[in-house]
Amino acid sequence: MPPVPSSHGGAAGPSTFDKLKMGAMMGGSVGLIIGFIFGATNIIRYGPGPNGMMRTLGQYMAGSGATFGFFMAIGTTIRTDSPQAATEAFARAKRRPLVLPREFQHPKYRNE
Repeated sequence: MPPVPSSHGGAAGPSTFDKLKMGAMMGGSVGLIIGFIFGATNIIRYGPGPNGMMRTLGQYMAGSGATFGFFMAIGTTIRTDSPQAATEAFARAKRRPLVLPREFQHPKYRNE
């Protein structure tokens, strides 16, 4: 099946705001699950307290989801917000040279 043609003609990726939203959604989802696990564990261990079980569990989930979503959104935006030229320069700098100069070769393998 052929790929779906893009509506705006170019091969542009998601915008920075789209990446921010995607990071917030991923982080919020993971944070809600972690908040549920830790909240349920604490309610089982120490009891629900004066607020009741559902409100206490909701506070754990909302706090964990908001915190993790916030940091994941910032991290996703920072990670992907670099110009293409900088990304290519970094990739070239990390690449090993094809042939090492003589002064950097191991003494055992030099042809002297």
